[in-house]
Amino acid sequence: MEHLLTRDTSLQPHRPGKIVQFGEGNFLRAFIDWQFDLLNQHTDFNAGITIIRPINADHPKLDTQDGVFTALIRGINDAGESVSEPRIITSVNRELLAYGEYEEVLKLAENSDLEWVVSNTTEAGITFDGNDQFDSLPPSTFPAKLTQFLYRRFKHFNGSQDKGLIHLPCELIDANGEKLKETVLKYAKLWQLDEKFSTWIMTANTFCSTLVDRIVTGYPKDEVKAIEADFGYKDNFLVAAEYYYLFVIQGPGWLNEKLKLDQYPLNIKIVDNIKPYKERKVGILNGAHTAMVPIAYLSGIDTVSATMQDTDICTFLDSLLDSEVIPSLGMEKVELETFKDSVLDRFRNPFIKHYLISIALNSLTKFKTRLLPQLITYTRENNTAPKHLSFSLAALYCFYLGKRNGKEITLSDDKHLLESFEAWRRTNGDHTENVTHFLAMEKHWGSDLTQLPNLTSLVTKYVNNIQTLGMKAAMKQL
Repeated sequence: MEHLLTRDTSLQPHRPGKIVQFGEGNFLRAFIDWQFDLLNQHTDFNAGITIIRPINADHPKLDTQDGVFTALIRGINDAGESVSEPRIITSVNRELLAYGEYEEVLKLAENSDLEWVVSNTTEAGITFDGNDQFDSLPPSTFPAKLTQFLYRRFKHFNGSQDKGLIHLPCELIDANGEKLKETVLKYAKLWQLDEKFSTWIMTANTFCSTLVDRIVTGYPKDEVKAIEADFGYKDNFLVAAEYYYLFVIQGPGWLNEKLKLDQYPLNIKIVDNIKPYKERKVGILNGAHTAMVPIAYLSGIDTVSATMQDTDICTFLDSLLDSEVIPSLGMEKVELETFKDSVLDRFRNPFIKHYLISIALNSLTKFKTRLLPQLITYTRENNTAPKHLSFSLAALYCFYLGKRNGKEITLSDDKHLLESFEAWRRTNGDHTENVTHFLAMEKHWGSDLTQLPNLTSLVTKYVNNIQTLGMKAAMKQL
């Protein structure tokens, strides 16, 4: 079987290098590159991507396939149909290595066509290291590399205001655009660069905070032979992702025109305030995951898709989101309900095998950030604790007792949290005292949850029911 190695240059020539992308991983290729490729096909966006591998990793370059790869998009479409849509991505011009080809990386800054900088260097990528030096080639952190890159551009174009760049960091941290700009300015100060450079960073460049949403499962190694037989070619850079995607950009309105969204509307939203979208995603998508995991897992279920085939759990999850989470979020109800429906459809995706035990990592912390704000808001507004969120918290307590059908559960969380459960696991019978201590962990929760009306009694009742009746029977009592 032939490899997918080259593009048909008569049909797909290398486009002007308008985009520099720090990060060669699966997510950016199935998310950003896929979207840019659609814009290149359907509009006059006409932008080529140069990928920079920012870390010292030893694996083949995308250049071995002339920058071409396949994004396989699979899931439930807007009509509720199961779809599998391969797209050959031809918008990547080349890949450069920060470790080994750094001078070529810096030379990209001298390209007058360049307009965009995209990045995904993991949650730990936007960080500051005071040991990085200006003459390090390359320095260790992504923001330090970017500072050198921007300084080269500033000097080459004599600080021209029209040569600033639009920055779209996709790292999963709050206010990623602001954090990236602050860190670049911190390096400029550390290295005592021209003050006019710092002014140019602030006035000529646009740093946008973003929210990205798409499940990218990467190279489908368990299915690759069947997929290649269907394609009729081999692709060493094949990347699989779900059908759904959303890209929210906090930035100026002119980005709509810059991205040609009037010519080909993608699910990209340019907004003044990204916070409601983040709260929506964290509360509904991430919150639903956190709520379902202990309930489904202790019911003997192992994956998200299998969970969505259980009528009782689906009914529970629907009620939790409709009556307790959505009313606590600051967006239009219709928009939130539409998003909820899309989330539940994504959970049913037959192409994604998402293991509950993987999602369970650090679940106590996840509950605090994803669902506790809604629980507190509901309780304050109704003067009583919400029963579904309280049951989910009770199920989480039972999950951390560490047994499923008599077998040990492999738990992963902060050591001090796991140590709290050591004594509680030996409890036979009533868990009232333990639950009180659990809810009173002010250092973890940020406040003493026993002070919330009715929460302690509800969680205690549900914990004892789960322990004596079993998860499904306890849940049905709701």
